Amino acid sequence: MWRFSGNQMKRWRTKANISREQLAAASNYSPDTVKAMEQGVRMPTPRILDVADELCRAEGMLSAAKDYLSREKFPPRAQEFMEREREAIGLWSYETMLVPGLLQTEAYVRALIENRYPPLDEETVEKRILARIERQTILTQRKPPVALSFVLHEAALRGPFVDADQLRHLLEASRLRNVDVQVMPFERSLSDAHLGPMVLLEVRDHDRFAFTEGPFASELTADPEVVSRVTGRLSMIRAQALSPVESSCFIERMVDRHD
Repeated sequence: MWRFSGNQMKRWRTKANISREQLAAASNYSPDTVKAMEQGVRMPTPRILDVADELCRAEGMLSAAKDYLSREKFPPRAQEFMEREREAIGLWSYETMLVPGLLQTEAYVRALIENRYPPLDEETVEKRILARIERQTILTQRKPPVALSFVLHEAALRGPFVDADQLRHLLEASRLRNVDVQVMPFERSLSDAHLGPMVLLEVRDHDRFAFTEGPFASELTADPEVVSRVTGRLSMIRAQALSPVESSCFIERMVDRHD
């Protein structure tokens, strides 16, 4: 929906012979921000849709997109993954630099979302925060429970937004019967542990999906070769990481140092 709305805005702007700079000036955005919205990288805001509608004489066609865009809680590249996550019966995650979204405190979520570039408007920030917190119902409110396994590289636990509350939150999650939390300490890191984060999902019909994410691109795939490769890497990393009990002790020591 983001990409479609942005594409329609660009088409109407081009048809009306309105430059990107003119639309940017009229809506009080930079041309680069308008470009990002037209390309679906950022969600077109209600303001720019209304301004573009009037400027391009779209007779309400662009403004009408506001009702649909307000329902989008996640960035375009993450939406398909979120749909699969809602269907999951099993999830295995490895993170290198960040605490996984399903294990983040609200303060940690807010710090990440408010400090991203390009900046998001306040309405989008609040929606993203709420959406991420809502995702965490997978930990406790699914019947039957979802089997969840998380491995966090030590670097993720030493990030700038990780405080004692976030560490305690990880310990609380690790005590759930359906959740395993493991730590990959610096001294145990093998080469595959430095190749970036990944998630393996199994859905109700037992199909498996691999999700890999980078700073500018993400990929969700059911390609058997990719799924097999991600499964193998996750197995190696879980075997190399501290056990769940050892990991709890590791995190508890970090909490003590924070206090």
